[in-house]
Amino acid sequence: MTTLAQVRKAALALPEVEETTHFGMVAFKVRGKGFASVTKDKAWLQVNLEASDAENVIGEIAGAELILRSDAVIGVKVPLGGINGMQSNALVYRAWLARAPKKLARVESSAATADVGSIGDLPASIGRPATRALAGAGLSTLKLLSTWTKAAVLDLHGVGPKAVDLLERAMAEQGLDFKA
Repeated sequence: MTTLAQVRKAALALPEVEETTHFGMVAFKVRGKGFASVTKDKAWLQVNLEASDAENVIGEIAGAELILRSDAVIGVKVPLGGINGMQSNALVYRAWLARAPKKLARVESSAATADVGSIGDLPASIGRPATRALAGAGLSTLKLLSTWTKAAVLDLHGVGPKAVDLLERAMAEQGLDFKA
């Protein structure tokens, strides 16, 4: 079972997302385009998807229903009680990719598949989640990282205290530090 809190966490972890309300529902937008919402009764997750992707979701998740506007498929809604966190995260991400500007989606997609040690001069020892989080935030070098505060880096989903400690050591070796 998934909750609004899980959907919110997944949506807000993506670049340039804002939370709003839409007809009384909690909704999420990327650059002004809605991509996901949770109904007022918190029973359904609604995501905007291309018609073919929406049809795929119907085949993947029991109880999923197409969302139509003027007989055109604009997305799908799924019962929150019938999906787990991984499924809701995947749906939110797919919807974000479908609605985000192409360049932003391309950057996020490449960051999501970044391998440790493959991004700029970031140390491989920080691990895959931290590498992907930093790449997604556009932080590909220790010099760029020095323009951020330690607290802001820790706020990135996937970056923990151990990764920050390793980054801080690598930055110190180059005479850099986090922004005060």
